[in-house]
Amino acid sequence: MTFDQIKTFLLVARLGGFRKAADRLNLSQPAVSTRIANLEQELRVPLFERGPGELVLTKHGTLLLSYAEQMLFVEEEIKQRVANPSEAEGLFRIGASETIAQAWLPDFLMAFSAQYPRVNVDLTVDISLNLRAELLERKLDLALLMGPVSEFTVENVVLPSFDLHWYRSTENQQTDLSKIPVISYSSKTRPYRELMSELSRRIGPKLRVYSSASLSASLKMIAAGIAVGPYPRALANDFLEAGQIVEFDPGFRPQPLSFTASYLSEPRSFLVENSADIAREVAETWTKTHPM
Repeated sequence: MTFDQIKTFLLVARLGGFRKAADRLNLSQPAVSTRIANLEQELRVPLFERGPGELVLTKHGTLLLSYAEQMLFVEEEIKQRVANPSEAEGLFRIGASETIAQAWLPDFLMAFSAQYPRVNVDLTVDISLNLRAELLERKLDLALLMGPVSEFTVENVVLPSFDLHWYRSTENQQTDLSKIPVISYSSKTRPYRELMSELSRRIGPKLRVYSSASLSASLKMIAAGIAVGPYPRALANDFLEAGQIVEFDPGFRPQPLSFTASYLSEPRSFLVENSADIAREVAETWTKTHPM
């Protein structure tokens, strides 16, 4: 029995399949299957019920899973308490919403790289709905998204929120929301749904709405006078300083955007936990020096 076999078994059990575990380990599926077969031969018991559906742990597999989690926890403790963080290696998969990507994400990546210079980063920028799904499917190690993620398996570290302010073009002074379109976040996001609910109540059938997952494209549309919309001031600064847009008050302001650094609590990873703390510290520092 080897530690690699135990780690492979844990990933197969957690991810629910040999192919997913193989992708995570950068191995071929036959190599993963061989590790599990050798482990079962060593223990002389089957660990999985094999059938046409998803893999199901046997009673022996369920018992081994608890020991495997403990072993991985001890490994993480050793890495955290004994090993030099700068020597950590591997691939770290980060997902971030575009709001964070255009705000303090570069500072976070610099801080993360300084602490873990030998860890490779795979970055995904997407809407929070998709990031949440990829986190729960274990395709991401850390998600910086509009949270929290209300799943018992997920830990959420609260990050500073972003206030929303209304902007219009300096060239188009129209601010009557019944006469000019409103542009907002992607239609699959919470801010969009909340804004549409409030605007529908206030404006009624004359309301026209554009939605976009690209913040930069949305602000360019506002600058061009095509629409007005509510966005974080920190992201609008370049357009404000260039004199392309100005802030206005339509009589109400949407709720601030709440963000979390979210990750799966099992199996435990000090690298992931530390990265979430780094994200919180960087975000708090960034917020102190940027107008909200």
